[in-house]
Amino acid sequence: MAEMVELSEMIRELRAQLTAAAAAGADEALKFDVGPIELEVTVAVTKEGGANGKVRFWVVEAGGNGKYSTSETQRISLTLQPTMTGPGGTATTARISGAEVDGER
Repeated sequence: MAEMVELSEMIRELRAQLTAAAAAGADEALKFDVGPIELEVTVAVTKEGGANGKVRFWVVEAGGNGKYSTSETQRISLTLQPTMTGPGGTATTARISGAEVDGER
């Protein structure tokens, strides 16, 4: 079966990577505003029964549906608008900059 990760974990990791990029470029003269981030993922939906049942979205590796049939997976698109919390709690446009990191495209 293909390795899967919860959608919330994927977004949490994306947030961590963007935060690291912003911190690495904090002292750079050239900065880039982060615009809307568009993600398209294939997810498998599971539902746990019981009184505290949960619905979970698992991101499925591209091309690796494993034991999931196409009728049990969904493609979803998300658009995220990253912002940073500035002084006094005001939201500002997120900015990143810095040198290229190995493996970065």
